[in-house]
Amino acid sequence: MQPMIAQQPSHWRRRFGAVCLGLAVFGLLAADAPRPEAEAPPAFTPPDGSPARPVLIRFEGMVDPMRRAYLFRQLDTAEQDGANLVIVEIDSPGGTVDDSQRIAERLRDTHWAHTVAFVPREALSGAAMMALGCDDIIMAPGARLGNIGVVVLGEDFLFRHAPEKKRSDVIAVVRQLAEAKGRSPALAEAMVDMDTVVYRWTHAETGRQAYLSPPDVAALEDADQWERGPMVRASREGLFLEVHGREAVELGLAQELAEDREQVKQRYGIEDELRVLRPTGVDTAVYILNLPVVTGALFVLGLMALYVELSSPGIGIGALTAGLCFALFFWSRFLGGTAEWLELVLFVAGVAFLLVELFILPGFGVFGIAGILLVFVSLLMAMQGFAIPETRRQMAILAHSLSVLALSGVAFAVAAYLLRRYFGALPLLNQLLLQPPQPGEPVHEGGPSDSQATEAATLPAGPAAGDRGVAHTALRPAGKGRFGDQYLNVVTDSEFVKAGEAIEIVEVRGSRVFVRPC
Repeated sequence: MQPMIAQQPSHWRRRFGAVCLGLAVFGLLAADAPRPEAEAPPAFTPPDGSPARPVLIRFEGMVDPMRRAYLFRQLDTAEQDGANLVIVEIDSPGGTVDDSQRIAERLRDTHWAHTVAFVPREALSGAAMMALGCDDIIMAPGARLGNIGVVVLGEDFLFRHAPEKKRSDVIAVVRQLAEAKGRSPALAEAMVDMDTVVYRWTHAETGRQAYLSPPDVAALEDADQWERGPMVRASREGLFLEVHGREAVELGLAQELAEDREQVKQRYGIEDELRVLRPTGVDTAVYILNLPVVTGALFVLGLMALYVELSSPGIGIGALTAGLCFALFFWSRFLGGTAEWLELVLFVAGVAFLLVELFILPGFGVFGIAGILLVFVSLLMAMQGFAIPETRRQMAILAHSLSVLALSGVAFAVAAYLLRRYFGALPLLNQLLLQPPQPGEPVHEGGPSDSQATEAATLPAGPAAGDRGVAHTALRPAGKGRFGDQYLNVVTDSEFVKAGEAIEIVEVRGSRVFVRPC
């Protein structure tokens, strides 16, 4: 009798062979069977059920006041056009904290449309803050997001990481942005604070997972129910959190991956052509007028126009040209995001002080100095959008603005010298120059009597109160007066004096000669 154990191997071999044969046949049949198509992502459906009206806004370069103002104008255009899906394509290394925060909050509060941040390459520093303000974040697999490290200028004029007070404010902002859009506040905080370490935690009862920092867990009522898992490697101590596209999706910072705009369209079920908002004529004009060369040209042309107006009072062309130049400057800076009403008020006050010094108070004193300082400060502030630089970039902007103002002043001085020297030889302009009459040239019609002319010819070398002469030009109230062989810049205390009318010096203060009609 054969032992049973000797027969078992043969029995199990037969069963195993049958199972393998069955699996092989099933595999062949399954290979020939049609496979179900991958489930496509649901198309975007506005909350009100209306058709999707998507637009795309391209944001490229540093986050600064000009680009912030440009993005706001494009958002206004999108809202006016009835868009309900706004895709902001971000490719930026970051920029100023204030502009980044204002953009992020504007996107967060855009309730009239679903906002999407598409990051094909990088959204770092302030640009990452912008992305956190959007409802969705779509990234290319190799794109980068994060690293919102804040640096400031210290008292020793060296740049270093922001102090706790400044950093705490930015942390509060990014945590609020992340929480408002359903992202991990701890991960957002780790982008700003290099000492924040984030772990994946699991709730013991519900199995829910979340990315939290130890202080976040300690603040929970059921802190003892959370079990700490692996650390998020990108948040290790000493580094600002920065992740690429795949990591961002795994951590819940981004919703999905997309290589290009076509995949973004597929993600939201957009079948029609995606409308891209392009810069308008206003945007182009603002950009050109903000160029340093154009800004300097506006300054030089405006100052030269004022110089011509003061040299030939009463014409008006110079004042009109100067007003137009400075109006264009402030208009471009308003739309460029660097100027507000304060800069314009300071400029107007400075001009008013200078006019008081020129036409009301003689000499050059407090009003003149204050006027020059106010005009200079207003122009400087309008060019850069901040008062005190705090970052390396702001220091560079300040140096650039000072260079433009200094070079414009030098160019004006040279142009004024050449104009003064060759003014009479230039066509058209020679008609504006106030030249003394040549020997034998008849005096102006309606001039003074012979006795007045004889009295004027016997004046001493320096003007003095009581000296009499004639108005060589109309006085409105400033102009030219002829006293004997001398031609002086004079100011009348009356509203208007016609050319050729007799005048008398009532007071001489420094270089100012005050007259009245005889």
